Amino acid sequence: MEMKKSIYDLTQAQLTAWFIEQGQQKFRAKQVWDWLYVKRVDSFDQMTNLNKQTRELLNSHFTLHKLTEEIRQVSKDGTMKLLFKLTDGNLIETVLMRFPYGLSVCVTTQVGCNIGCTFCASGLLKKNRDLTSGEIVEQIVRIQKLLDEQGKGEKVSHIVVMGIGEPFDNYDNTMNFLRTVNDPDGLAIGARHITVSTSGLAHKIRAFADEQLQVNLAVSLHAPNNELRTSIMKINRAFPIEKLMDAIDYYLEKTNRRVTFEYILLKGVNDQKEHALQLVNLLKDKRHLSYVNLIPYNPVEEHNQYERSEKQTIVDFYEVLLKQGINCGVRVEQGSDIDAACGQLRSKQMKKK
Repeated sequence: MEMKKSIYDLTQAQLTAWFIEQGQQKFRAKQVWDWLYVKRVDSFDQMTNLNKQTRELLNSHFTLHKLTEEIRQVSKDGTMKLLFKLTDGNLIETVLMRFPYGLSVCVTTQVGCNIGCTFCASGLLKKNRDLTSGEIVEQIVRIQKLLDEQGKGEKVSHIVVMGIGEPFDNYDNTMNFLRTVNDPDGLAIGARHITVSTSGLAHKIRAFADEQLQVNLAVSLHAPNNELRTSIMKINRAFPIEKLMDAIDYYLEKTNRRVTFEYILLKGVNDQKEHALQLVNLLKDKRHLSYVNLIPYNPVEEHNQYERSEKQTIVDFYEVLLKQGINCGVRVEQGSDIDAACGQLRSKQMKKK
């Protein structure tokens, strides 16, 4: 028996087209969209301005629930981490973080990850499959419903597509997701409040530039030269730094939007002054549209070859970049008491099986 599709898989345009195909009036799509994303109902039967026939039609083709909450952890700083089970039994993680500027949700795009970065908890389990766009959208909807239940009027204001998986390896579903959460008739999360992170799939960075979205781009760089980057990120074999920087130049030329470069500092590996100067040299011709996000490393039990850089080393690295005119900052840590590194909670649950 074929599994029913998630209603969240459809953008508003796709939902409108589906209603027309079913011989229904197109305004039905707008009504359903409002029930899904503004009123945030839990069943089609709660959509009371639809006639019984339309509700039955929706029930026969779609479901609203592909995610089951398995574990919820709340940090002392307010960070909330959820482990969801999908209908096929796979596990994914979603994290809500609280910042002075608003509430940000980190979403997962794949079950596991094939990029294989040697410092990352997410990549410990190989990619099983891509998430559908609906499974990504539902992560946001579920978090928003939890906020609704708390009755404080809080809303998800920002999204980072930085959870388990490589978003650009699940490109079409990620683009559908972005259009759905950005839709002004629904969750209406501003494109400039959304950031997509990639490990450096150069051809997809070019495609993303051509989308002409206002969504922010972050690139996981983590090393300033090919030899070092290949040793910690195997993706660099397929997309070495020269190819990656060519794609970024294309993106900058096409969009004139700033790119954030993520750089995890690993003690004695990529955190020395020479590495900082190589990074300056790599970015100097694009410094006006570059920002380097220095990230203190979260140790992962299975990757015990790495340690966090000393505080003074981080400060020294930061100051080299700053003095050379590179915009940069050190990431504020969230949820360090609840396995903050993405993938850790999922990995621990998989080990128990």
